[in-house]
Amino acid sequence: MLQPWASLFVLLLSSIFVSATEYHEQLNLRPLPLSALLASFNFRSSTSLDDFDAQNFRLFPRSLAQILQHAGTRELHLRFTLGRWDAEKWGARPWDGTKEGGTGVELWAWLDAETDEEANEKWLTLTNALSGLFCASLNFIDETRTIRPIVSFQPEGDHSEKALANMRLLHGVLPHEVVCTENLTPFLKLLPCKGKAGIGSLLDGHKLFDASFQSMAIDVRPVCGADGECVLEMEETVDMVLDVNRSKRPQNNPIPRPPPAHELKCDTSKPYNSDKTCFPVDHLEGHEWTLSQVFGRPMKGTCPLTSPDAAPVCIQVPDSRSVRYSEGTREVKNADGFSRCFYLEPESEWTLDLFKPESAENDLEQITPPETPLLFAERSLTGHGQEHGGVQAILTNPGDEEVEFVYMESLPWFMRIYLYTLSTRISGSASTNSSSDIIKEIYYRPAVDRVRGTQLELLLRIPPRCTVFLTYDFEKSILRYTEYPPDANRGFDVAAAVITTLHPKVMNLRTTSLLLYLPTPDFSMPYNVIIFTSTAIALAFGGLYNILVRRFVGADEGPGNKLKARIAQLRELLKSKLAKK
Repeated sequence: MLQPWASLFVLLLSSIFVSATEYHEQLNLRPLPLSALLASFNFRSSTSLDDFDAQNFRLFPRSLAQILQHAGTRELHLRFTLGRWDAEKWGARPWDGTKEGGTGVELWAWLDAETDEEANEKWLTLTNALSGLFCASLNFIDETRTIRPIVSFQPEGDHSEKALANMRLLHGVLPHEVVCTENLTPFLKLLPCKGKAGIGSLLDGHKLFDASFQSMAIDVRPVCGADGECVLEMEETVDMVLDVNRSKRPQNNPIPRPPPAHELKCDTSKPYNSDKTCFPVDHLEGHEWTLSQVFGRPMKGTCPLTSPDAAPVCIQVPDSRSVRYSEGTREVKNADGFSRCFYLEPESEWTLDLFKPESAENDLEQITPPETPLLFAERSLTGHGQEHGGVQAILTNPGDEEVEFVYMESLPWFMRIYLYTLSTRISGSASTNSSSDIIKEIYYRPAVDRVRGTQLELLLRIPPRCTVFLTYDFEKSILRYTEYPPDANRGFDVAAAVITTLHPKVMNLRTTSLLLYLPTPDFSMPYNVIIFTSTAIALAFGGLYNILVRRFVGADEGPGNKLKARIAQLRELLKSKLAKK
């Protein structure tokens, strides 16, 4: 049993340890149109570079740190994404798209290597180690799925000139990877509180993977402060768009049923609204919901290792809205008038729940419309047939200022691009501009069969309020029958295009992935050939074996006839002896 002074010493040491470390976590809630809710979880921890080199880890996860050290990784970015962000309805992407990846798994990292061969070896080590850590198929990111971007990605951390000279950027993506609970569990294990307390306790696999859009991101980079002290920072982010009406459905009611007429939330501002006609309210702020209803559980207090200055939960609603919260919670409204944050008092119970009551009908006019994105992007396949095809990207600039961006494609090797077919067509207020004014620079690295894929990077400029149609043709290759997956008739997933805006501000966005159909043979024919060949061999071998082994004799010379003759001889001999007696 510890003495009182010893207990005081342990408590003091614990407080010094917590204050010396840096850990922040915050949940931001943003209502979206059509009863959708954006929930952005952000976890950030850091450790000094000296402690990292000495393997003296505190809040930084040791499992990930040792992988980074062994693979010589200077900066790491990993994305698990599922679903599609509807920019037309939901507006601008969270975090300006910097925490979002393409559908499936996307990974890019800066490795400390002097040559490309050394970088390839470290990249192989990194992908295999991360594959085991996150229970994902990252080990399938081989050289055919790896590219080296030129201008699409830039280091986000603070690196010295010496470090930048030996850094190699590699990028890989698995668009067919299915993100599931097996990836969420190791994600939570990297947190100091392991999802047992704080906002991490709200993350449930059933709710997360039932969302219309969800993205899990991990970023590791060095950050230097104004005093010159540098730390290694790890930031984990989870963005999910939930349907509140679907989330509020009771667990014992798995089959959705339409609500009664008296429970419908109608928008009375519509001119065609009447007692017999109901137009649903197109925004979540007109509905009643609670935090425990949306996530299926209340928040279990705050993580004791988090910074007390960071509010655990913030919500973006105007000050005119009334938000009720549980006892022991303190509300602080921001100066912008459209957001507020909630703090959990130290002496309160270890639960936090928010109640968003239904808004009055006259308050619906104060709904803030979603922010218009800087750029809209669509991509689809064109053409028909099993030999040739095409890709069309529709890029729209809805603003009043010219947008400059980099458009990057990472295509599989069996899509052979005809670069001379690359063309642009513009429509809008500046439709008189020629296509040469749109494409400023082109970087193209052709594919090599079964060695590497196609890399295409374009520097584009779109005038204000214009739409650009970017098209090119390609040829489909015929694969070997052993290279087709078990579900060959489903098609092959093509990774999303990465768009990085450079002016007027830096942001990222991904297009949707594509499903490419290749010439697929009739896989029943190999089995037919095997059966026919086996039958022919069996007949030929069986006949030849009979000829070599069997001995042909007359009918009276068979083993059965000799035995009968012998028995007959014995019978005659026996009769003759009996007759003499």
